[in-house]
Amino acid sequence: MSVEVCVKAANGAPHVLGDCPFTQRVLLTLEEKKIPYQMHLIDVNDKPTWFLDANPEGKVPVVKFDDKWIPDSDVIVGLLEEKYPDPSLAPNPDFSSVGSKIFSAFVNFLKSKDANDGTEQTLLDELKALDEHLNSHGPYVCGENITAVDLSLAPKLYHLQVALDHFKGWSVPENLTHLHNYMKTLFALESFEKTKAAKEYVCSGWAPKVNA
Repeated sequence: MSVEVCVKAANGAPHVLGDCPFTQRVLLTLEEKKIPYQMHLIDVNDKPTWFLDANPEGKVPVVKFDDKWIPDSDVIVGLLEEKYPDPSLAPNPDFSSVGSKIFSAFVNFLKSKDANDGTEQTLLDELKALDEHLNSHGPYVCGENITAVDLSLAPKLYHLQVALDHFKGWSVPENLTHLHNYMKTLFALESFEKTKAAKEYVCSGWAPKVNA
């Protein structure tokens, strides 16, 4: 029996997978666990009535468990681990929060209009900390095997790479070699290739925040 999942459609292209990193995290989990799933693309600017009836908050991603639509990628990933424990993607609890501040640091730097406000340095500090962790524990956050932490970080690092290059001409410093290798490894995964948004949709997704 396949799992039903509602995900964001691309801006202006309702039949194409959109740019939500939290959606991609859920899809990566389904792919890595080899769980069959049926995907519903939701145009977030024109949500269908059936979707709002089933999920009044109108948020994506949502996954259907036991005839109930469940939102929130953290909750969904936890439930998938519980219901489909093999292969396990449960991280080492000591490392479960590694890299957890990178996404907010990236968003603050992306939206920043002031080169001296410290947002770039905050992001660099977070990326450097991840690079050092990978140097000690890699190739993945918890060692040899991919876990839920990596599947959460992969879409966020992809958005960071694409959006900062596009809007700021900025890239992850070359000297963070372990992080570069990690990103290459994640982005080359078959599951990642299958579930990532095209770069143009990532950029159009962030444009309103950058131009606000």
